[in-house]
Amino acid sequence: MKNVIISFSVVIAFLAACSPSAERKVNKTDSAEIKKTDTNAVLIPAKKTVADPELPGDFSTLVPIDVLNSKSTNVYEKYGIEFSGNCYSCDLASLSVTKNKMVWTNVCDEKDIFEINDFSFSNEGNKTILKTPERTYILTQIDKAPVYELVMEGQKLELNNKRISRYFTTQKALSLFKEHDCGDFEG
Repeated sequence: MKNVIISFSVVIAFLAACSPSAERKVNKTDSAEIKKTDTNAVLIPAKKTVADPELPGDFSTLVPIDVLNSKSTNVYEKYGIEFSGNCYSCDLASLSVTKNKMVWTNVCDEKDIFEINDFSFSNEGNKTILKTPERTYILTQIDKAPVYELVMEGQKLELNNKRISRYFTTQKALSLFKEHDCGDFEG
């Protein structure tokens, strides 16, 4: 009978020892599932939340530039102020983009403007995409100098006395680029 009691005690001890570890395994699984659920619950609202895109502050004063020396590796010598559009025909347009409007202005006459109020914009890496019902304007920063390339898609934009350049820089950076002095022009 002693053997039966000892065996019975061993079985109870064995079951008691196994029982808590079995519960621990279940608890670990449950807590892992809870963690996964909590993590997913946090991520779902984060995906739905979209921050308002911001226009680069530099876009409030973009001035036209042109390729002056395509072989130069120095960005400030490669691009510069277009001589004929600034000095001779005076028909280039500067661009100002804010959240509320795009304004094309003749470089020689700040009162000669064309304003666009109905547009949306988005940012994709180094590109800012401005959309109107008629066309899409894509401003891509192609150099940190800063130099921006403008590509327009859709209907052609025809402006009186405001020719649109392919390249722009900021008013602040303009003095760093090679430029012609209009005072040297006789014509």
